[in-house]
Amino acid sequence: MVDLVKKAKKGNAKAFQELIQLEKARLYRMAYLYVKNENDALDVVQEAVYKAYVSIDKLKQPHYFSTWITRILIHAALDFIRKHEKMTLKDDLDDVAKEQDLGIEDRMDLVRAIERLDVPYKTVIILRYYKDLTVKQIAELLECPEGTVKVRLHRAISYLKTEMKKGCV
Repeated sequence: MVDLVKKAKKGNAKAFQELIQLEKARLYRMAYLYVKNENDALDVVQEAVYKAYVSIDKLKQPHYFSTWITRILIHAALDFIRKHEKMTLKDDLDDVAKEQDLGIEDRMDLVRAIERLDVPYKTVIILRYYKDLTVKQIAELLECPEGTVKVRLHRAISYLKTEMKKGCV
């Protein structure tokens, strides 16, 4: 992959296309987590790929291509959400909910509670619990201090616990 990145940085469009082929499924899934709509997810991926293509020369370390393009995708998704004033979460919460032994009603309550979180809190919840990223990785992706990520996670979890205890989500 590093060789492809080096070629792409030199202007080789075919190498860039090969890189995108390697990443496209992962990018689409990540975009879908944010926008919860197939067409919107495709739009976000397209925007991220375009931004990556025009700025690939700014990528300093080729072995971080996946992290770099993921960061671009997250920013594109958040821009899309701001423009469309909506933030949704993927429907497939079954895996996480099953791990917590939640019933269907509790899962639906959890989805609704997560959807009500402000974007910064929702973002860290998605990245931490649905993408299994570490606090450090999240901080790098969002370009913010680890302490900020920890605070956002703590506040989001506290809110979700309160909402789930109420049972009236």
